[in-house]
Amino acid sequence: MSNKNLNSFQTASTLTVNGKTYHYHSLKKFADQKIGDLSKLPFSLKILLENLLRHEDGVAVKKKDVEALAKWNAKAEPDTEIQFMPARVLLQDFTGVPAVADLAAMRAAIKKLGGDANRINPLQPADLVIDHSVQVDAYGASSAFKENAQLEFERNEERYQFLRWGQNAFRNFRVVPPDTGIVHQVNLEYLAHVAMTGEMDGKTWVYPDTLVGTDSHTTMINGLGCLGWGVGGIEAEAALLGQPSSMLIPQVVGFKLKGKLAAGTTATDLVLTVTQMLRKKGVVGKFVEFFGPGLATLSLADRATIANMAPEYGATAGLFPVDQVTTDYMRLTNREEKVALIEAYYKEQGLWYTANQAEPSYSDTLELELGAVEPSLAGPARPQDRVPLGEVRTSIRKAVATYIQDKTKSTDKDAFAKWVADATATTVAPELVHAAEKPPASDALALLEKKVPVQQPDGSAYHLTHGSVVIAAITSCTNTSNPSVLIAAGLLAKKAVQHGIQVKPWVKTSLAPGSKVVTDYLSESGLLPYLEGIRFHVVGYGCTTCIGNSGPLPDHVAQAVVKGDLAVASVLSGNRNFEGRVNPHVRANYLASPPLVVAYALAGNVNMNLTKDPLGHDPSGRPVFLKDLWPSQEEVEEHVRKFVTNNQFKKSYSDVFAGDKNWQGLKVPTGDLYKWEASSTYIKEPPFFEGLQAQPTPVADIKKARVLALLGDSITTDHISPAGSFNKSSPAGQYLLGLGVKPEDFNSYGARRGNHEVMVRGTFANVRLKNQLVPGVEGGVTKHLPEGKQMSIYEASMKYQAEGTPLVVIAGKEYGTGSSRDWAAKGPKLLGIRAVIAESFERIHRSNLVGMGILPLQFQGGETAQSLGLTGTETYDIEGLTQLSPGQKVVVKVKATDGSTKQLTTICRIDTPNEIEYYKNGGILSFVLRQALKH
Repeated sequence: MSNKNLNSFQTASTLTVNGKTYHYHSLKKFADQKIGDLSKLPFSLKILLENLLRHEDGVAVKKKDVEALAKWNAKAEPDTEIQFMPARVLLQDFTGVPAVADLAAMRAAIKKLGGDANRINPLQPADLVIDHSVQVDAYGASSAFKENAQLEFERNEERYQFLRWGQNAFRNFRVVPPDTGIVHQVNLEYLAHVAMTGEMDGKTWVYPDTLVGTDSHTTMINGLGCLGWGVGGIEAEAALLGQPSSMLIPQVVGFKLKGKLAAGTTATDLVLTVTQMLRKKGVVGKFVEFFGPGLATLSLADRATIANMAPEYGATAGLFPVDQVTTDYMRLTNREEKVALIEAYYKEQGLWYTANQAEPSYSDTLELELGAVEPSLAGPARPQDRVPLGEVRTSIRKAVATYIQDKTKSTDKDAFAKWVADATATTVAPELVHAAEKPPASDALALLEKKVPVQQPDGSAYHLTHGSVVIAAITSCTNTSNPSVLIAAGLLAKKAVQHGIQVKPWVKTSLAPGSKVVTDYLSESGLLPYLEGIRFHVVGYGCTTCIGNSGPLPDHVAQAVVKGDLAVASVLSGNRNFEGRVNPHVRANYLASPPLVVAYALAGNVNMNLTKDPLGHDPSGRPVFLKDLWPSQEEVEEHVRKFVTNNQFKKSYSDVFAGDKNWQGLKVPTGDLYKWEASSTYIKEPPFFEGLQAQPTPVADIKKARVLALLGDSITTDHISPAGSFNKSSPAGQYLLGLGVKPEDFNSYGARRGNHEVMVRGTFANVRLKNQLVPGVEGGVTKHLPEGKQMSIYEASMKYQAEGTPLVVIAGKEYGTGSSRDWAAKGPKLLGIRAVIAESFERIHRSNLVGMGILPLQFQGGETAQSLGLTGTETYDIEGLTQLSPGQKVVVKVKATDGSTKQLTTICRIDTPNEIEYYKNGGILSFVLRQALKH
């Protein structure tokens, strides 16, 4: 908490609960002053209002800021900056390692400048959960978890030693060891307080539990009523060091839920529907708040599933207000001692939701009848592209047709359209149909129906085809926190075993629970053996496939995919299915509920209609359909009620920070300053503070910049900074080979984020990146200009930097969607990129670019690179940067190769005065370090 509070509105009050007195800032007392109408203020903004009242110091938070929020105009475009101070910070290891590395480097830098290294220390409580490092190497066997956990420690021991050092060197910093659970589920089930308490001046204060996290799915905690969202590691580090998060008072969209989910539908189907609706509506940079009578029918886990995918529907946060469901969940998860304070505080503050209360004012509203939700998947490449279960066959056929369109241009269009729309019932998985049984209508259609023969080491033979499901993964924070969908998956597995059908042999299966509680209730319900009976064994406790840690495909499968140039598929219960994310060999990726993941593993191909095609045949040869296996709502609810208990949470979290013998046996470095090892290939001192002076160099215009990449729409942070595996021919692979690292020890980009040499070489290295400077080529390549020689983006960057040439990136809509990945901004910084000009930016990535001193510029409405005739071969002058202000017009002068010139007017997407200061300082971390020097 702030050590200085002006209390201008005289809101400081006391509350007594169970004989203990708590101090707080009263929203009721503020409302009595008639500054705006608090009864119409959405819950999320009331939480922000309390935050401003508590942190009002006349410097970061002024009296006028509080008044501006209280007088919020629901319909107005956001234009008022406020400073939000989260109560705590949440990290995971992929983003946590570089965050700790930056803090360690800041300590070294401030010492060199004559300051106190201990000024660099977390001022807010921070928890890091190691959950992103485990990979699915072993699967389909009872030994899978043990093997993967052992490999995880062998690969990541150095990283884990570094985190243990950080835990000892920094105050207010705890680390949850690996193989415990997924960060957001651990946060939901254990770390969250709902009503947070803190000590100041000998008094105990109570306030809403708010947070920022270095993972975009931090929003999952909004399902519990805690307001929090994802930020880049850069912004989170600043928050740790006491720097508030600068933001514009957002618009708030109300989402009214009515009715009840129909039998046969799940929370996953609901969240895919909500994601599609909100993405279509357009809620980037906005809060979404759920209300209405339908809330009462949703479990806390269902709410968390919906809140989790806020990044996919584009919102900053998707809040479910605190109510009786919240406190019931706190009791279930062994946090009974917090309930009395939560209920008393939230009711006293007018933050407790009841179904009959007046509806707040919203900037806009949507409405959904829950009974209209239908079984769905999303894919094959974006979470918002919902596909009803009965239309998945058409979806994959369209995707395949697009993928091989260059090879099918001569095909009769009518025949081609007929093939795409073909709804002929499939009686046997396409892989099991002999190649000669159904001759294709033409040579072009033969490409669409290609079959590649495969023989497994055990002698099994089949043909892989387009649409073959090669990965089926129950994974990700979105669904593995929800007992209903996991129990449903277990019941479906049980019925499959009872019907005598098995997962197809070409499918790599995995079950990665979000916490050990899941394993406990699946075991106690007797369902885990049935999941194991169809090869869904526990492979680890972490994000696994959803983050790209799917592990390698079996050699015989991978070879067939490459040989046939097949568009094979994954089906995962995750939240991200972007190109190149899940596995480099898998082109089509579908998000689905856990029971549908099991169903597609049984079917073996997405080129089927599971509403009418059989999943397989029983030992008597009778077809078995999805409807034969799908559990009833009553079965699921009975199992959840009976087998998900308070004792499981008590047991799983009784000693959560202890870790296993591997964790406890780590040799941990000591000292306040980290001793960087020159030989390390995992942890290197970040270069961002090299040569840093006490005063920043004045900002100058950008002259004669070249385009490093000309990109299209929906460029994700996975395109910019992939997290998964890489091969020996990539720049990162070549670098590690040169240091004597064997390819089998490369690990992943995510695990190497503590080494900037790997990460800069991995920037724009996604195998599916399409740089329009090299049309028809996929991957991290470009042309070095003006000679036009094709080379890797990394190699071109190094040449440009040696020549003293600044660089820009040009892109389309939604630039930087996806994960809150700070290396998607750090990597471009090290490549020498000075500005990104795009049609629109995703919220977190725009903030990260500013946080690294990269200028985000937006084309004016309706203008695009194409409409302006930009080819990427020109040079660019960006002017007026010496007098930059938020949202101002910035002139870009473009000179073509023929000497002709044109002038563009773009919009500066540095949105707040605070961000201008960050940009002037070369980034937020340099700004914070210089601030620390002044004290």
